[in-house]
Amino acid sequence: MRSRLPGLLILSLLLVLGGCSGDASTLASSSETASAQLVTGSTKDAPAFNPFNDQPETSIGRREVIENPSIEEIMKPGPLPEMSMGRADAPVTIVQYASMTCPYCRKFHVEAFPILKREYIDTGKVRYVLRAEFPIGKQSGLATVALRCAPPEKYFVLYEKLMLQQASWVSQEVRPDPIFKVAAQVGMTRAQFDSCRENRGMIAALNGIKERGRALGIIGTPNFFIQGKLVKSVIGIKEIREMVDPLLAGRTAESPGARKVR
Repeated sequence: MRSRLPGLLILSLLLVLGGCSGDASTLASSSETASAQLVTGSTKDAPAFNPFNDQPETSIGRREVIENPSIEEIMKPGPLPEMSMGRADAPVTIVQYASMTCPYCRKFHVEAFPILKREYIDTGKVRYVLRAEFPIGKQSGLATVALRCAPPEKYFVLYEKLMLQQASWVSQEVRPDPIFKVAAQVGMTRAQFDSCRENRGMIAALNGIKERGRALGIIGTPNFFIQGKLVKSVIGIKEIREMVDPLLAGRTAESPGARKVR
């Protein structure tokens, strides 16, 4: 029985969280369908799931969404510490919601994020917040738990490793070993990894983060809040520059005493 417990806990995480992501089509409805099955006893009448539908419907019903959430609502403290890079007082804040199995999240991380970090985060122009607690599929849920169980200083290191090595561990079924092989690269032991998989408090906290994201209007991954504006599409560094540069220009022009952004 004990050997089955971790997998069941991860499954319960995803059944509660549901499946709302811009992941590959092979993973796009597994959790949503499972949730529907819990309610109806059958997946026969479950609607097709479109992760980028502004008002997705399932047999569970609609979820209340905050209309035009304020920056204060977006940045309201959650059950787990916020994971961020950059100056706390940076003039622009970017919040990214991600799913660990999302190929578009990997693409953004590989192609756009290095430039974003070099030109905006490291120069004090942008505070970047990553909320990678928007999983879809059982394996994505397990990767999310592993990520949050890493020491805070290793969070972004492990996130990058999981993104870059995504093809080696992505699966529709729970397969702990491939994920552990990546987590071990940041010093996580098997005992720590297995303990985290059984951490009910962690699972509840992760659920809270995802549900809060849904209430804020997050419908897929990657979705972004850029200085409070929700962007529900895949974007690159070009789009980031188009949105961020005018905000920075406006900030420096606010007053003669405004902090100069280099």
